[in-house]
Amino acid sequence: MIISSIEIKDFRNYEGLYLEPDQGINIFYGSNAAGKTNILEALYVGCTSASHRAVKDRELIRFGCDEAHIKLYIRKKSLDYRIDMHIKKNRSKGIAINSVPIRKASELLGVANVVFFSPEDLSIIKNGPSERRRFLDTELCQISSIYTWNLISYQKVLNQKNRLLKEQENIRDAEDVLDIYNSQLVSYGSVLISQRKIFTESLNECIQQIHSGISGGKEDIRLMYEPDTEEEAFEEELKKCRKSELRQRISLKGPHRDDLCFMINNIDARHFGSQGQQRTAALSLKLSEIQLIRDMTGDQPVLLLDDVLSELDRSRQTMLLESIEGIQTMISCTGLDDFIDKRFHIDRLFYVENGKITETSGRKN
Repeated sequence: MIISSIEIKDFRNYEGLYLEPDQGINIFYGSNAAGKTNILEALYVGCTSASHRAVKDRELIRFGCDEAHIKLYIRKKSLDYRIDMHIKKNRSKGIAINSVPIRKASELLGVANVVFFSPEDLSIIKNGPSERRRFLDTELCQISSIYTWNLISYQKVLNQKNRLLKEQENIRDAEDVLDIYNSQLVSYGSVLISQRKIFTESLNECIQQIHSGISGGKEDIRLMYEPDTEEEAFEEELKKCRKSELRQRISLKGPHRDDLCFMINNIDARHFGSQGQQRTAALSLKLSEIQLIRDMTGDQPVLLLDDVLSELDRSRQTMLLESIEGIQTMISCTGLDDFIDKRFHIDRLFYVENGKITETSGRKN
């Protein structure tokens, strides 16, 4: 997949911007708070409808404006797509693909494949389970419409169930309604558990070789999917915890409590890994993500690197830069020394200052 152009209006600190990135390596450099991350964020929102910062839509709109617009032209498998997105303060986004409006934002997923790597991702190993579940959901939604539909359905029913548990005294036939919700959760949740299990197995095939290369063959990594309950036991587990859920007024069982374990040399890196091991595992995870999307969709994803090089030591920087050859990549950074020192080839170079972009000649190696 290639992003041919992006046009944004009233997005974050940009009044207006039109950009045609190169099919290779594009670097956006400038001081902090200049707007570099906002460009990558606009690309990611345009491809997925969601921000990697998990903000509310109104925060994406330039101060003093009512709407923000994103227009993307992409080429995927010799087909051209145009994505138009209107972001509104108090209403759902308006999205059209090739001028045809879509009813749900989830219909956009899978049209464009993109991998986002930010400094926050380097903490995915040591952060809480919700971060790792978010990773699983984000990647599976890009490659499986079935997973996307079941995830949305599961989350909707889960919210309804939690609301019922909190307000059970005020709801007629609350326990009968609870049975209905639990039955739906089992139906949707079993698909999530099954596909997360398959995805983790596929991820293991990629990450072990990549991680061995980064660590110089010194470390062995294995991912272990930790479901809160197996799909065949889900219904029975819900029956067992029924009284506890009614008493605690919260859903206690299901894939919304799953986790992903990173074992490095048979040690749980979440709790006992060094910072260096955790960062290496996170980098291996992102590089595996690129390969897995390519293998499962037959499409090369676009890579967005948001100021992540400054957070990596030189050996990990080198490994990352060597791994992106042949991939359309957008990199934000504050300076160019790392690229110049490594004689790294740059296809297009953009200087960003106060929401304005200027293409510069830079130094290409």
